[in-house]
Amino acid sequence: MAAAAKKREARKSIRQPGWITLEGGFAVRPCVVQDMSSTGAKITIDDPNMLPAKLRLAFSRDARTGRNCEVVWRRGKTVGIKFVR
Repeated sequence: MAAAAKKREARKSIRQPGWITLEGGFAVRPCVVQDMSSTGAKITIDDPNMLPAKLRLAFSRDARTGRNCEVVWRRGKTVGIKFVR
């Protein structure tokens, strides 16, 4: 393996319920956060096709909490997101 290979952030498996907030906080969808690192997370959602490229992930239904995210990849109901400022 090449030394230049990009090292991924350590991901912690949490399998915890989460909430995805869309459209400025008006639409909230439940999801399950499968694992998370300091830079992003892997989530599963029943209808991933409804997810826009940018969203907010929170661990409560309160739209004022959470972190801004961008979708990085999609595989079936599983979606990879990265945290953005």
